[in-house]
Amino acid sequence: MNLKQAAGSGAEVDERLAALITNANAVRAITAAVEGTIGPKGLDTMLVDRFGEVIITNDGVTILDKMDVNHPAAKMLINTAKAQQAEVGDGTTTATIMAGGLVAEGVNQVLRGVPVARVIEGVKFGIAQALEHVAANCRRVEDLQDPILSNIAMIAGREHQDIADLVVKAARLIGVEKLAENNFKLADIITAQEGAANEVFLGVIVDKERMNKEMPESVQNAKVLLIDDALEPEEIGDEALSTEAGFKRYIELQNEFKANSRKIVDLGVNVVLVDRGVHSDAEEILADAGIVVVQRVAAKDLRRAAEHTGARMIKRTGLKKDTADLEKYLGFAERVYEDEKLEHIRILGGQGKPMATILVGAATEEVVGERMRIAKDAASSVQAAVKGGYVPGGGSIEIALARKVEKSRENLKGMAAYGVDCVVNALKRPLSQIVENAGFNPLEKVEEAVAAQLAEQADYLGIDCDTGAVTNMLALGVVDPVPVKLHAIKAAGEVAVAILRIDTIIKKKEDGANSGQSNAATAGMPDF
Repeated sequence: MNLKQAAGSGAEVDERLAALITNANAVRAITAAVEGTIGPKGLDTMLVDRFGEVIITNDGVTILDKMDVNHPAAKMLINTAKAQQAEVGDGTTTATIMAGGLVAEGVNQVLRGVPVARVIEGVKFGIAQALEHVAANCRRVEDLQDPILSNIAMIAGREHQDIADLVVKAARLIGVEKLAENNFKLADIITAQEGAANEVFLGVIVDKERMNKEMPESVQNAKVLLIDDALEPEEIGDEALSTEAGFKRYIELQNEFKANSRKIVDLGVNVVLVDRGVHSDAEEILADAGIVVVQRVAAKDLRRAAEHTGARMIKRTGLKKDTADLEKYLGFAERVYEDEKLEHIRILGGQGKPMATILVGAATEEVVGERMRIAKDAASSVQAAVKGGYVPGGGSIEIALARKVEKSRENLKGMAAYGVDCVVNALKRPLSQIVENAGFNPLEKVEEAVAAQLAEQADYLGIDCDTGAVTNMLALGVVDPVPVKLHAIKAAGEVAVAILRIDTIIKKKEDGANSGQSNAATAGMPDF
């Protein structure tokens, strides 16, 4: 039964609620796409494109990102999940389920006659209370040897022990100070390759091969030059080239470029990483000197190489500087070599900042992407827990929050209290879906958890998905990072309020270049 049918005894729903119901149905469809994946017993989703390419995953944000979606409200929810992923790297399914629950409960209240403004007021109040209580229930990671990190990596890593071990080992190599940096993401140091062995090492991977097989395969005690540009002569326009002065300038630039290339040799550089292409003259000069050149290096790999080796990136025009100045741009590494099997370059023992790399192996090309996603989720959760602490997981903390929020209901007067009820019910959704995916009756198990928490005044009691019994989640090692939980609740509240506030949907007039294009995004909307 959809929301319109639920409005009551066959009566026509007030046209003023048409936009709200349309949006709620779209949100419900999105929620249904991911709710079956949550929890230890969650199942996978197969995504198939029109060419027959297949992705099999239970990663919520991947499912949402790859779905063919046109409805604007559905896109709002998907964008919220993407924001959750970008901010904390995990918790997207929880955020989506709670947002869907808030919208559904909000619409139910409106259909009962509660004004939308009062529902929104109560939702905002309830979300604020929930966020406050999450922070109050935070437990801190004492140090990187704390075994709770392995549990966090296992849960976020969907019980892949090998990946969890890699992530925790990398976190310990990097250290608390680096993990606490706002601009550092542990997930960014992960790469996955078919045929590789699982590995964590101090160093960085450049996902390219040396430019010329005549260049050395391995270099010890390497001087590293990073060129954030093309290693090519400066260009001169065709019109200028057709004049005598222009041609003369062209010859000067060619000679200057060759001189700058020889200057790299004179500096004793062993390894050159280039952002874009390398001219054949430079390739010949550097290859003859036994220098390893890697071209078209990805920006992220170039940045990590710079940080690890202590090098400063330079533009091609910077090569005009004298030798003493250029020395200041060089970085150093104990070893740089090409792994011919995996077709990448490794830079080890850099004299800059310590950098670790997590290399996740995969048996076949089809599972490389999924193992990469699993590892990134695990890494994001471990880093979030180190930075912000953890709370009991498995849906137990949401049940505790629901109890707290329900108790605060008495502080609101009037119909806004019904909005608080929406938050209470939405907070119960994660545990309800987790136990349903495990094969238990969600109503029964949620009430068992609520009753047990009330009896013992404990926020850590939840449901064991293997036995169905009420269990201490902390003792079971089932925990969630606080930043993930805070962002999921906050994001769910914000998108739900934004959707509930929409009173009218109007198809926008097409303008300019888009006037002839199909208006798929507004399919199903009323024409005015």
